[in-house]
Amino acid sequence: MIVSIHQPNYMPWLGFFDKVKQSDIFVVFDDVQFPRGKNHFGHRNKIKTNTGTKWLTVPIKNKSDMVSFNDTIINYDTDWQDKHCKLMIDFYNNTPYFSEYHFPIFNIIQEQHSSLTELSVKLIKYFMKELNIDTEIVYSSSISGLGLSGSDKIFSILENTKAKDYITGSGPGSKRYIDEEEFKKRDINLIWQDYECKEYNQSFGDFIPYLSVVDLLFNYGKEAGEVI
Repeated sequence: MIVSIHQPNYMPWLGFFDKVKQSDIFVVFDDVQFPRGKNHFGHRNKIKTNTGTKWLTVPIKNKSDMVSFNDTIINYDTDWQDKHCKLMIDFYNNTPYFSEYHFPIFNIIQEQHSSLTELSVKLIKYFMKELNIDTEIVYSSSISGLGLSGSDKIFSILENTKAKDYITGSGPGSKRYIDEEEFKKRDINLIWQDYECKEYNQSFGDFIPYLSVVDLLFNYGKEAGEVI
């Protein structure tokens, strides 16, 4: 069984879906702490504009309270939903497949959700369907032991999913949880994902990699899954 684990990021980038696609089971890391720093993708991602890129950020009321993704409270006192939709209209309206996909995406964004997890997973499931990814999704909150953190939590998830192979990112955030010797002891094959975003056709000049999946979907439609 090939397993991967990741936080429920908002409108994720292509590398996220590459990891999911390679997995038999994808575990939504929904009960880990929501990052409080600025340099993360938990509640935001980038789209391409006529001048470069633009962040689409979901405002979180309690992001400084050391809460899990499940316990985040989205701030619906602002008009961020309309702003996100308008920005995508402004910069993707002329792409080949915008008209085919924007209504379902906008409908999910315009709903009110109980947490960032709920919003992001609805979007992730929609994108997986359109990318022809049929990987099983489970939530870490439903299978990992209570009170666990770090590598103990990872191994609890892998044990409960009967993982033989574990796909993990190669960035510093992933590596701080990884003890390669411990994986060998448990007879779990560690697969490092080092994803390189291949170039594809975009609007507005030179190619910009590592954007939200919506950029690829609006430009390539049903062929987007093959590009990933």
